Amino acid sequence: MIVAKNLSKSFKNIKAVDDVNFCIKKGEVVALLGPNGAGKTTLMRLLTGYLQQDSGEVSVYGFNIAENREDALRKIAYVPENAPLYPEMSVYEYLRFAGSQRGLENDDLNINLAEAASQMQLSSVFNQRIDTLSKGYRHRTAVAGALIHKPRILILDEPTEGLDPNQKQDMRAFIRHYGEKNIVIVSTHIMEEVENVASRILLMNKGKLISDTTPVSLQNLYPDKNMSEAFRLMTSEK
Repeated sequence: MIVAKNLSKSFKNIKAVDDVNFCIKKGEVVALLGPNGAGKTTLMRLLTGYLQQDSGEVSVYGFNIAENREDALRKIAYVPENAPLYPEMSVYEYLRFAGSQRGLENDDLNINLAEAASQMQLSSVFNQRIDTLSKGYRHRTAVAGALIHKPRILILDEPTEGLDPNQKQDMRAFIRHYGEKNIVIVSTHIMEEVENVASRILLMNKGKLISDTTPVSLQNLYPDKNMSEAFRLMTSEK
């Protein structure tokens, strides 16, 4: 599981994350929602150790990320929006590099590499240079690189950005499947995606966690509205 306890982070006079608390368990796909500037990206960076919190703590399967960073990060993968890649590498070379950075060698590296490539359907571009790929294939390569060590917690920022309609459906199916035995946290602005993949919603606004709910419960708060309108009303009221 991943636990955030009294988690806060400020940038000068801006409270980006303000006393946030939650616990996410194995088998949950959680949508992280909020308007621009709500603190979603800062929260994801705190959960993955990219940023150091001002107060509070994050624990990952019992490991405090500040005190046991290496042990905690073995269990996490994070794919930011427009994830950086090495354009001169082929997809295969990049995945081998990603695996080696995670300490994989020999058979373990080859097996995990093949599985990650299969999960993201990369066989047709396996030996192609990354700088020649479409945006959709570049994004799928980044996700495959994150999957190389079989993380128990997968955090995805706008996971269907740049994908065509068929690729979006494939990615959403993957998220649902991966979340059955692991934890997936998805930051997205697409309400259709929330309804399609999420079992739970963490709704943020102005750095605060204003609701920990489900897609059905969120929509039922405003039964005459769709989910997009419910989201708009909740975040505009705070």
